[in-house]
Amino acid sequence: MNCGVGMDGQEISREEALSRRGFKHACHILLHAETSAKLFRKIPLKHIVLMQMRFDGLLGFPGGLVNPSEETLESGLSRELQEEVGVAVPVTVDDYVYSRLPPSSPNLITHFYTKKMTEAELLELEKAAVGNAADHGLEVMGMVRVPLYTLKNGGGLSWFLSHSFISNSRAQLLGSLRRLGLVSEGVLDDALRQGDQMRHAHKDHPR
Repeated sequence: MNCGVGMDGQEISREEALSRRGFKHACHILLHAETSAKLFRKIPLKHIVLMQMRFDGLLGFPGGLVNPSEETLESGLSRELQEEVGVAVPVTVDDYVYSRLPPSSPNLITHFYTKKMTEAELLELEKAAVGNAADHGLEVMGMVRVPLYTLKNGGGLSWFLSHSFISNSRAQLLGSLRRLGLVSEGVLDDALRQGDQMRHAHKDHPR
C-alpha cells in the first residue's frame, strides 16, 4: 500500500495505526451492490451505493468510534452498524481499504472499508435502518443512495457532490467510486468539476 499525504490526510498502514498510542479510532464503511433497475425506465443505475444523513445535516458513511484494546476494528464496525442501520453486517479484514490521519482531527485515526452485498441484502438493510436501528432519527436521520448518474440539467451525481460532507467522507466516496469502477472516469470527472463549481457558487452567493 502506498502511503502519502492528501487532502483527506496521511495514509498509514493498518499495523502502524494499531501500534500508535493515545489515538482514538473510527471505522466507516461504504456498502454497495449491483442493480438492474433503471431510472424513468431508461437510465441504467448499475450500482447502489449507500451513505447516510447525519444528525448535524452532513453526509457521511455508517460507522463510528471503536476501541481496538477491547475489540477488533471489524467487530467494532459491525457493532456500530447494528446501532446505525439495524443490522450487524459482518465485516472482515478483506473489506479493509486504508487507514488515515485526518488533518482536521489530530488525535484520531480513521479506517475505511468497502463491502459488496447483493441488492436484496441492501434492500433489507434499508428497511432495517428505519424499523430496527436504535440510532434512527437520533444520530442518523436516514440512509441515502448516491445518484451515480448525471442528468442534462446537471442533476444527479454533480448536485450530490455539491452538498456538505463530514470530514473526509467526500474524498472516501470519490476514491471508492474510482477504485471500484462504479462510475466511469469521464462521468466522475465531469460530476466532480460541476459539483465543485456549485459548491463555490454557494459560498460566493449565500442565500
